[in-house]
Amino acid sequence: MKYLIVGLGNPTAEYEQTRHNIGYMVLDNYVRLLNNEDSSWQYKFSLERHAFICETKHKGRTIILAKPTTFMNLSGKAVRYWLDKEKIPLDNMLIVVDDLALDTGVLRIRLSGGAGGHNGLTDIIESIGTNKFNRLRFGIGNNYPKGRQVDYVLSKFDAAEMELISPKLDVCSDIIKSFSIIGIDRTMNTFNGK
Repeated sequence: MKYLIVGLGNPTAEYEQTRHNIGYMVLDNYVRLLNNEDSSWQYKFSLERHAFICETKHKGRTIILAKPTTFMNLSGKAVRYWLDKEKIPLDNMLIVVDDLALDTGVLRIRLSGGAGGHNGLTDIIESIGTNKFNRLRFGIGNNYPKGRQVDYVLSKFDAAEMELISPKLDVCSDIIKSFSIIGIDRTMNTFNGK
């Protein structure tokens, strides 16, 4: 069985470690943890069509990690391509996305929903024709002056925020593994509200 985990973000160096790139950070941390578990098993992302891709295995499941290279506002192009290429059912996809509506470090798993003003989610919804897809929302807070949202999401986490989110990156790895083994409903019951 195959699963597609998509971490939303922007591909160039200027966006590394920014709030909008939390999806990339989650997937990078997942791969780092895998490498630590088995140092002979060095997985890296490779640049493929519309995304950096890393294929991993967990308990007999194939997990394809994708970091779209289409830039945030065109994330749907990469999502549609990799769903089709790997013939992955929508139920087996999880989108990891930053969320201004949640306090920094708060995690929420949802089965569906609107875009909430997030351009990456808007493009995914338009590209696949539905808002009914699994998502892991990673809170980035909303501590910015009126009219400065773009500057805020494209700014880097400060040291105090990094202390807060670092352990949550590890929790996200557990969520990804759980999703691929026991499904979205039981994963929501296990992790939401904790």
